[in-house]
Amino acid sequence: MADYKFLEPYTFAKKGITVKNRIVIPPMTEMMSFSNGEVTRDELRYYRIHTGGAGMFITAVANVNDEGKGFEGELSAADDKFIPSLASLADAIHKDGTKAILQIFSAGRMTFKSVLRGKQPVSASAVTAVRSNSEEPRALSEDEVEQTIKDFGAATRRAIQAGFDGVEIHGANTYLIQQFFSPHSNRRDDKWGGSLEKRMNFPFAVIDEVQKTIDEYAKTPFIMGYRLSPEEVEKPGITIEDTLAFVDAIKNKPIDYLHVSMGDVWRKSLNDKSITKPLNISIKEHLGNDIPLIGVGDIQTPADAEKVLDNGIEFAAIGRESLREPNWVQKVEAGDEDAIRYTLSIEDHDSLGLSGTFWEFLLQAFRPGLQISVDKTTDRSLFNNALDNIFAGAK
Repeated sequence: MADYKFLEPYTFAKKGITVKNRIVIPPMTEMMSFSNGEVTRDELRYYRIHTGGAGMFITAVANVNDEGKGFEGELSAADDKFIPSLASLADAIHKDGTKAILQIFSAGRMTFKSVLRGKQPVSASAVTAVRSNSEEPRALSEDEVEQTIKDFGAATRRAIQAGFDGVEIHGANTYLIQQFFSPHSNRRDDKWGGSLEKRMNFPFAVIDEVQKTIDEYAKTPFIMGYRLSPEEVEKPGITIEDTLAFVDAIKNKPIDYLHVSMGDVWRKSLNDKSITKPLNISIKEHLGNDIPLIGVGDIQTPADAEKVLDNGIEFAAIGRESLREPNWVQKVEAGDEDAIRYTLSIEDHDSLGLSGTFWEFLLQAFRPGLQISVDKTTDRSLFNNALDNIFAGAK
């Protein structure tokens, strides 16, 4: 076996849970579920093909209530009727000891009436997102805010009962939890908005409710992760200073890892060009050893992953590369790195489980031209830029 740090096991100190290595499959939108949110056979096949190597596999996002649905083909954890469906997904992921993590969220204003079957999207405030075709949301009432927090707890209970090893709270990518933290989307003047500290109240209340549910229902240790986006381009929007204050505060919460959503793990500030340090490094400095960090974004080769750990980040997530090479970890472990695939061919999509609506979703990113099979050294940017738009941005 190759001598890489990312192949070493890791034990989450707060829960005593050990994962077999430091490689993570991050959540990637695949739009393969039924219209009601149940898992499909094609979806299960995709997960079975791509699991087994990484220490943790985080699912595509699942909504916690009907108002939280962001797009068609999305998983749901909004009702007990979904527990059998979720159990089949957890079971599929568990191959060869991979831990199954269910990502849970509400889309907030990042959805449409058509997706919500005629209902108006909701958010922290009635502020329309600065994106084409965005619809004006209505502000959640205080009672609805409290109910949404409880819905995150109920979704966690269902994940526990379905046999998952943990949940990841999706506080990133402009969805509802981020909308409460953002000064652009949150213009409230109650306890859920206003100052930076008050804008932290909703995400922290969700964390507390999820932990309360874990304490009540989990019979074995259960992981809770949190994902965030470090900056927004909107004005006003989340700044890296806001995020570092959030990180300092979240260290007092019972989360087991922090996951920073970016298309490039070494990305610097989008808004302040005087910042020369990668944002992940600054975040890790604030976290210290209290909470492990997952780094994600254009990690493709074993050298890429090892560089992440060499810089003090505990986990490396391989998203786009895992689509092309589901046996990435296994080939590294076998010393067969030359056999790792770094291209995605149209002819291979079905054998990789990239079928149906997921494949159509990927194709849309490459039109016109459909130039999908690319060389990792000469034309890799085409593939990365297209998938960045999918997995690090709107979805």
